Amino acid sequence: MITVPQAAIDLAKRFEGFHRVAKNDPGRAHPYVCPAGYWTIGYGHLCDPKHPPITEAEAEAYLAQDLKAALAATLRYCPVLATEPEGRLAAIVDFTFNLGAGRLQTSTLRRRVNQRDWRGATQELRRWVYGGGRILPGLALRREAEVAHLDVDPLKSGAA
Repeated sequence: MITVPQAAIDLAKRFEGFHRVAKNDPGRAHPYVCPAGYWTIGYGHLCDPKHPPITEAEAEAYLAQDLKAALAATLRYCPVLATEPEGRLAAIVDFTFNLGAGRLQTSTLRRRVNQRDWRGATQELRRWVYGGGRILPGLALRREAEVAHLDVDPLKSGAA
């Protein structure tokens, strides 16, 4: 059984962060609307706007659950990642965690990954930076971090 790569956990925490804390309730995260317009809590866990505040430990539990689901979906749609370096798996797990399994399932990114066309996969990742019809700087940074985990040799062209 493949476990969630530590690099995927690190990416999710780096870009989600446990930072939605009300000043009058320190140490607890409250629901907030993410840049894409979804209610989330903790480390990007989708929730109801009336979700009660949670502790960091509860946020960690949600994150573990969400990343396991993202890992399962990633391997279902991109089975070649089971035999690729862990960084590549981590990058696509983070993409799936961030944007959802449905987006991976219907994407050209999925096709590039399954073809082991890593340069093409980097180009596809870089296309997923829009929210509300505009480029979101946070998404652009996240996609570049994922691209870095694909470990594509810039001297090679085409499939790696």
